[in-house]
Amino acid sequence: MALHPIDLAVIAAYIGLTLALGFWISSRAKAGMRSYFLGGNRLPWYALGLSNASGMFDVAGTMWLVSILFVYGLKSIWIPWLWPVFNQIFLMVFLSVWLRRSGAMTGAEWITFRFGDGTAARLSHLIIVLFALILVLAYMAYGFLGIGKLAAQFIPLDMASALHLDVFLPSHLKEADLSGDALLQRTSMMVGLNEKAYGVFFIILTSLYVIKGGMYSVVFTEVLQFVVMTLASIGVAIIAMMHVSPDMLAAATPAGWDNPFFGWELGLDWSELLPSANEKIATEGYSLFGIFFMLVLLKGVFTSLAGPAPNYDMQRILSARTPVEAAKMSALVSVVLNLPRYLFITGLTVLALVYFSPYLRGMGADADFESVLPLALKEFIPTGLLGLTLAGLLAAFMSSFAAPLNAAPAYIVNDVYRKYIRPDAPAKTYLRMSYITSTIFVIAGTLFGLFLTSIDTSIKWITAGLYGGYTAANVVKWYWWRMNGYGYFWGMLVGIIAALALGLPQINIDPLHAFPFFFAACLAAVIIGSLATPPTDMETLEEFYRKTRPWGFWKPVAESLCSKGEPVSLNTNMGRDLLNVAVGIIWQTSLICSPIFLVIQDWSKLGASFTLVLATSIFLKFNWYDHLRNSPEHSTDQAFAQNEVQT
Repeated sequence: MALHPIDLAVIAAYIGLTLALGFWISSRAKAGMRSYFLGGNRLPWYALGLSNASGMFDVAGTMWLVSILFVYGLKSIWIPWLWPVFNQIFLMVFLSVWLRRSGAMTGAEWITFRFGDGTAARLSHLIIVLFALILVLAYMAYGFLGIGKLAAQFIPLDMASALHLDVFLPSHLKEADLSGDALLQRTSMMVGLNEKAYGVFFIILTSLYVIKGGMYSVVFTEVLQFVVMTLASIGVAIIAMMHVSPDMLAAATPAGWDNPFFGWELGLDWSELLPSANEKIATEGYSLFGIFFMLVLLKGVFTSLAGPAPNYDMQRILSARTPVEAAKMSALVSVVLNLPRYLFITGLTVLALVYFSPYLRGMGADADFESVLPLALKEFIPTGLLGLTLAGLLAAFMSSFAAPLNAAPAYIVNDVYRKYIRPDAPAKTYLRMSYITSTIFVIAGTLFGLFLTSIDTSIKWITAGLYGGYTAANVVKWYWWRMNGYGYFWGMLVGIIAALALGLPQINIDPLHAFPFFFAACLAAVIIGSLATPPTDMETLEEFYRKTRPWGFWKPVAESLCSKGEPVSLNTNMGRDLLNVAVGIIWQTSLICSPIFLVIQDWSKLGASFTLVLATSIFLKFNWYDHLRNSPEHSTDQAFAQNEVQT
């Protein structure tokens, strides 16, 4: 499809504005490492929240969410618990506050804060750096896959040929006069190469401003990107509501499609409307939806209790000005991400259900549900709005790619080069090393992305495999004083090995089904590794507990502080925090359902979900927001700021 000149002008204007803003802001990043990686802890919480939401509004994930809403209907709201999406609620309620109190610059630096600086701590420090870098590469490759699929549908230039990527074709497919199956095979392979070529092009564009400006450029350009994507989402939702009535949608979907609730089985039968959808459900293993739900809930709770992985989420929490602002930032993400994103997702889905289903039926068993998003855009979005929408999706890619790209040099430069190689180098040296590191990761992430083919498979490996291996060690570190650096190292090592093994093509095991087993193995490694070695020195534990004050098994540390004449108040808020988490999950789920019910024009369910949003918001105002504190013993921002200066 050739884009209209107006659409091309909108996209070009957006790219130019993003690059100009990124480079203009970049001068602020030259003040030093904290300015480059954390924006000098001067960025307001609402800017960080918009930035974080923009980073999660990724192209590949949005394609996947459109495909699952198409097939699973309202029951698809539970499938993203694979990530889990409700980890933002745990962060909002208590974990963002605990994490920000450390004053650390990266997740690996936080590990030193928790375990000290001995041999055990250095092992734990290096293992979290390794995990963080694997995660960064995984996210970059995953984003690369999505933007290539999208761009290849809209930009007529044969970029693969322009870049001479056809040299990678087998020799028997390079002839110009092919016909029959050979021609189809060559065409299919050239489409794949074209997708990769577009991915490379947009990665280079994004890298320009991220490498130059660090966190300042990332945050300010992502705020712009969020505004663009929100405008596009509203436009798509309005078009869908104008063109698809509730009766038309009901005729295009099986019974129960608009019901978010379920029993042991999924309860959707596409056999008369779209048989390939039934095959997709069976292949993905979601037919017994009750069992799937219990698995994702079990995994989700433990993964959320572990706190944020060392990626864009953690960087933005550590970038907040105070712990209270970190919590407010995490709360804002659930609002500003879900409302516009699900307007966009639902709008494209209902248009595709009514008008695009015959095309999918014609594809038979080979129906590609991940192509629903770009094809729906091509068919139904008018000139001008299409350019804005594509600019928004490009913004989503740039946000999701920029976030891990900014995190990578923080781990290499701050946590390895600065800590172990040149601790006293000038600030300019560290910034130069950051530029080099970012460039290397751009190349590596692109190379990994060349080998990915399925968004769904990538999501499952990242969420259930990689995050699954991270979970056990990172749950225990918050809640048990006796866990030491050796226990953390062995627990993480077992998890990383298990995750990498699950990613091998020879291993045909669903990572979600494997989660309970390798979680147990990682937990055993944590406990044995900790109890078989000496505990972390008490001074390190006292400093951690004095600043962070988590609830859990910390009584020996509190007693040690009291014996030294420094009485501390124990954190007795576990019950209130977990109640707020439960209410917060209902609040977040209602925020997701509301835009879906609005676009499908189900007014009674919209009223019910909006009532739930209102009721849970009032509850959280009094039982969560009013109890937020920057430091365990003080209730004011000034007290925390003074402590930061002294530290």
